[in-house]
Amino acid sequence: MTTEVNNETEVVLDEAEFAALADHVLSALHVNPLAELAIIFVDPEPMAELHQRWLDLPGPTDVMSFPMDELRPGAPGAPTPAGTLGDVVICPQVAAKQAIAAGHSAAEEMLLLATHGILHLLGFDHAQEQDEREMFELQRTLLLTFLAERGA
Repeated sequence: MTTEVNNETEVVLDEAEFAALADHVLSALHVNPLAELAIIFVDPEPMAELHQRWLDLPGPTDVMSFPMDELRPGAPGAPTPAGTLGDVVICPQVAAKQAIAAGHSAAEEMLLLATHGILHLLGFDHAQEQDEREMFELQRTLLLTFLAERGA
């Protein structure tokens, strides 16, 4: 997988860990190894601008996904075609506040948000109750297996 991680903030984070997470999620969902993905970390002001522009909602949010080629998960032996998944944009400052409320670290929250954003790029959604259960269970499984493999 080609995952580009860009940190446009002053927040210190492990970019390699986010690239490894993306590889884990995309491999688990049988996405073509030639697929491209960008994970971008931005400050609250640019995130608020994106939130307003694309969702017509005020203020910064935690994560936004911008799909490109509308790739969907593949199957064992039948990966997706190569293409560009799109961009996942995360606001570390919003994530840090959410992490406090959730009782875990900001890094864990951002890994969760990255997983969530990647799933959105692959067509998962949580608008309906059943879809939410499925997406959040998959999100949890993917993140926990990544953390277990990394020895976190």
